[in-house]
Amino acid sequence: MKKRPTGGMVYSTNPHYAFQQSGNREPATLPPQQQDLRIHLDRLGGNKVVTRVVGFVGKGADLDDLGRALKSKCGVGGNTKEGLILLQGDHRDKVLAYLTEKGYRAKKAGG
Repeated sequence: MKKRPTGGMVYSTNPHYAFQQSGNREPATLPPQQQDLRIHLDRLGGNKVVTRVVGFVGKGADLDDLGRALKSKCGVGGNTKEGLILLQGDHRDKVLAYLTEKGYRAKKAGG
């Protein structure tokens, strides 16, 4: 006898039970003045240097847009993932200048 998948739903015999949806939604993007970004310099394997921007709170699409703007400003490659913006090379000064110009609260962080 095969079991049918329930889709993660749990059944209750309580007639007053109220089903609650799990909150897997992305957080709303905070305005630039409320963002608190940190700019790090990391060394990856093979002596590659990467500028890492952390602390962005918001939707993935907005993070991608900011990452694209920073890559364009610095003229380098990079990517965005899991709330991080990674840029190839040491571009901390350019990134800091761009973010503060756009109204973000940003500062360089150690390592």
